Amino acid sequence: MKHQELRQLLPEIFRRTDQPGSPLHALLQGMEILSEPAETILQQLPVYFNPYTAPENFLPFLASWVDLDRFFSTAPGPAVTETEFLQLLDSGRLRELIIAATRLSKLRGTTAGLQLFLEIATGIKGFTVDENVLQENNDVIPFHIKISAPKTAQRYQVLIERIVTQEKPVYVTHYLEFSP
Repeated sequence: MKHQELRQLLPEIFRRTDQPGSPLHALLQGMEILSEPAETILQQLPVYFNPYTAPENFLPFLASWVDLDRFFSTAPGPAVTETEFLQLLDSGRLRELIIAATRLSKLRGTTAGLQLFLEIATGIKGFTVDENVLQENNDVIPFHIKISAPKTAQRYQVLIERIVTQEKPVYVTHYLEFSP
């Protein structure tokens, strides 16, 4: 708020004492300066809530609103801190995940949801999820899936393992392989 706006909020008796050099004048000037950063942010508020335009340091906060923070340090699976996770997942991919969060939430626990999540998170197409994994005697292994990832996704192995662990049903085991 500007000095004059702050002054208008004061009772008349205080307004009369607001003269240059007075303690009240200095106090109002200080309040104007201190509120300036918050005012600037409030004027640009829609920018912060749009995943495409939000500042990079605000993305983890937005991710927490759509339950993507479960992939950070407290989540089960390979130990990854928030910083390491965000290094594996560039800001463009995180923005896409935030936008797709509603759709991904509806598909959570399904083959289609896991495949879509992996493709958005890595930016690489070609993931397959096989629910009918066979044993050596050609019997289906119950509650087991095999995720085949393109060879180009191997650099994202920690991220993929983390996503699979979080997105598959808890009683299902999995195997990850990278195909050429």
